[in-house]
Amino acid sequence: MPSFVGSLVLIAWCLAPAVSLCADEPNQQPPQAATPSIQQQLEELREGQRQLRNELEEIKKVLQTKPALTNLETKPLTPKISSVDVYGEPFDGTNSARIAIIEYSDFDCSFCAKYARTVFPRIDQDYVKTGKIRYFFRDLPERAETNSWLKARAARCAGDQGKFWEMHDLLFAQQGNPTQDPTPWAQTIGLDLEQFGKCFSTWKYVENIQRSAEGAKRMGIFGTPAFLVGTVTKDGDFVWVKKMLVGAQTYETLKGILDELLVPARVEKLK
Repeated sequence: MPSFVGSLVLIAWCLAPAVSLCADEPNQQPPQAATPSIQQQLEELREGQRQLRNELEEIKKVLQTKPALTNLETKPLTPKISSVDVYGEPFDGTNSARIAIIEYSDFDCSFCAKYARTVFPRIDQDYVKTGKIRYFFRDLPERAETNSWLKARAARCAGDQGKFWEMHDLLFAQQGNPTQDPTPWAQTIGLDLEQFGKCFSTWKYVENIQRSAEGAKRMGIFGTPAFLVGTVTKDGDFVWVKKMLVGAQTYETLKGILDELLVPARVEKLK
């Protein structure tokens, strides 16, 4: 039998904060809250990093097995429209050409710039300058991108002096240089500055650019560059659309479509 004093000590000890444990294990010290050591914390951190790396590797594998979005976008699509009105619209090429490309573009679009610098010069040399096709350029700037609209207006005003394509090439070559004053561009390509300034300051072509952009969206075209390829009616007022492409195109893709359309065009011309 424990002594009276010993019993009091045991009772006092059991009334301590660890009372819930005293009844079961009266001879053990009350457990203390476990504090992880620095080493344990480092191990947990390393384990978390390993799990994160594994998850990233899995995501990478999934992305690599999926086709790139740009590859999907560059395939010829079924046109949502059958014909496009081009009555009185300026184009590059000859009136005798029965095949046409209508390009929708944005002077601040990087993919448009890549096409303009690497593919269009070959199309121009092999098909436009040789009189095989007509080439129409239409604006599709982002609504909120004021710099895109400024450049579109500058190019059209240059067109008043017969230098649209010179301005076109310059703007795509110097893409990424925002400005509020297009005068240096006009000077670079040798425009009459007074005539250019008058055109630009009066916002002459804003409505034309707006109609171009709205027309594209009605046809289901929302990205740039986009291309409608087809045959021109005998009166030159319409283009019957055969192919529609959205995204930066290769020379080979456009060449294949144009050569296919040019075969019946040549036969028709000989009749």
